[in-house]
Amino acid sequence: MFRILQRREGEGLGHMSKAKALYFGWEDTRGRRGYFLDRLLLRRRAGAGVKPFFWVDIAPLRVLNRSLLWLVGLVWLSGCTSWPSWNMLSRFQSPAEEEPVKKARLVGDMVVPFGLEPVRIENVGLVTGLPGTGHDPPPSPQRSALIAEMEARGVTMPNAVLASPDTAMVMVRGWLRPGIQKGDSFDVEVRVPSQGDMVSLRGGYLLETRLKEQAVLGGRILEGHSWALAKGPVLVDPTADSERDKVLLGRGRILGGGLCLKSRTLGLVLKPEHQNVANSARIAAAVNKRFYLSQKGVKTGVATAKTDQFIELAVHPRYKENIGRYLDVIRAIALREDEAQQAERMQELAKRLLDPLTARQAALELEAIGKKAVDILRKGLQAEDPEVRFYSAEALAYLDCREAAEPLAQIAQQQPAFRVYALAALGTMDDLMAYEQLCSLLHSSSAETRYGAFRALWTMNRQDPLVRGERLGPDGFSYHVLQTTGTPMVHVCTHKRAEIVLFGKEHRLRGPFFLEAGSRIVVRPNRQNPEELVISRFAVGQPDQQRIVPNQLDAMIRAIAELGGFYPDVLQALVQAKTQGALESRFEVDALPEPGRSYEPEDRHQISQTLEASDSRSASSGFLGRKWSKLFWPGTDKLN
Repeated sequence: MFRILQRREGEGLGHMSKAKALYFGWEDTRGRRGYFLDRLLLRRRAGAGVKPFFWVDIAPLRVLNRSLLWLVGLVWLSGCTSWPSWNMLSRFQSPAEEEPVKKARLVGDMVVPFGLEPVRIENVGLVTGLPGTGHDPPPSPQRSALIAEMEARGVTMPNAVLASPDTAMVMVRGWLRPGIQKGDSFDVEVRVPSQGDMVSLRGGYLLETRLKEQAVLGGRILEGHSWALAKGPVLVDPTADSERDKVLLGRGRILGGGLCLKSRTLGLVLKPEHQNVANSARIAAAVNKRFYLSQKGVKTGVATAKTDQFIELAVHPRYKENIGRYLDVIRAIALREDEAQQAERMQELAKRLLDPLTARQAALELEAIGKKAVDILRKGLQAEDPEVRFYSAEALAYLDCREAAEPLAQIAQQQPAFRVYALAALGTMDDLMAYEQLCSLLHSSSAETRYGAFRALWTMNRQDPLVRGERLGPDGFSYHVLQTTGTPMVHVCTHKRAEIVLFGKEHRLRGPFFLEAGSRIVVRPNRQNPEELVISRFAVGQPDQQRIVPNQLDAMIRAIAELGGFYPDVLQALVQAKTQGALESRFEVDALPEPGRSYEPEDRHQISQTLEASDSRSASSGFLGRKWSKLFWPGTDKLN
């Protein structure tokens, strides 16, 4: 590696004539430096572990004659490694020729992430408990596979079971999200394979089904390993009409009905030019220096170098709900960086953090450094730009610094573009300040801020009495009643969790109304006392049941669950109550903040006002304010 100190314009190493006096410099593997005249000596010396680093034409140095230059060479041959005129020669180096500060090599420069694509798993299954709305499926590879599975499970006369109008063969499908662990739940979709005959899955229950990776080849179904089990009550669009929405009635979802049997692999793949054992081990060591797991007092790194091409990653608990950020931070970890180099880089990152255009990447790299970068991130909280404050606070939250709590709560309240990320970051913190800020957001006027704060609290500590709730009904759906101020609100979910949350305790129903909770339970006002509700259950071959409860939504939900109502039944009753104008409270479905919103500083006030207005309109704009069908069978969209 040559470093040119001085030469005439247009001259290079190939223009070294005998008429010129040329001066060569060298540096050995121990860092020792020297210089000599002869180019041949330079080449010979290079074979002994010496690397040349400059050459210079010393013809302008009139103070030196040829004898003195030969003396320099002789002194070098005698082993002298220091020379008093070294500093004198360095003055001829141009300032423009100073070696630039090298950019630190990051993990992301050498690897690409592995395991970020959702995995589709599926199988054929059987839905039972239908009120005569099933259908005997025609011969097909799916029917043959279902009969074989039923026989393996000890079902006698499987063809007779399929011919019953109370059963239906369905295709069951789920998506395993990146980083999913053994024992985690996920949503499952079901649909009738053929719409030749009208089939309604409303009121049905999916029997246990093993989900696998599958492919159809030559009329045969090829199967992989079993990834998950799926079962549970089928949730069908509560607004679907039997005459106009036949397709919707043949599709449904089981919220959290899938149970993962094994963890998905998450890792890093080295780029082809960096694939070797040394690099694999070096990257794993750098990652483990930043992230580790504590098991019974023993610290274990999250990264394991499996081969010269692949490094397996364990999921750190703090990033379990945000796998994308976890990998972003890992890729921002520096390799081969000593204390001095790290301090120099942190100074540069401190400058980049204050620029909105580079603040996000700078915050990620500072978060990758860890606790040493906290002071720099704290300075970012004082910036005038909201974007800089947000990225600084977000990184501090994942480092569990309490100073991030208040700024993130303000951002979640005021900046819709950053709301989902701010609430997610608050949910990862283990600090009383973050808990108090989330509790204050439960009283917000924005529906998605209120429910987003509830979910963040639930993520923070599921056993907290404030958000723990209780399990109701045969399927054990989650039910929560929160003592909050502001407009009473009812929130329900159509993905991930079978969950009902009441914000405020006073939710009354005003008559007249007639509500159906599934095919067997009905709700109506008490004719003798309008302050009471009558909930009745009718089933063939079973005695009728009835509950008379106060005219409160809480009492109605509990009574339906006591009479054997599943979550889809309760949800159907709530949707009908809102549609018929019986439910006075605000009604929201899946009011979680969404990613992908654009942030424009000059329009931020207008954006905030627009989203708050849309929140208020959604209470009276019909179910969801958008097509229910998009939620249940979104084509290639990934659910989780």
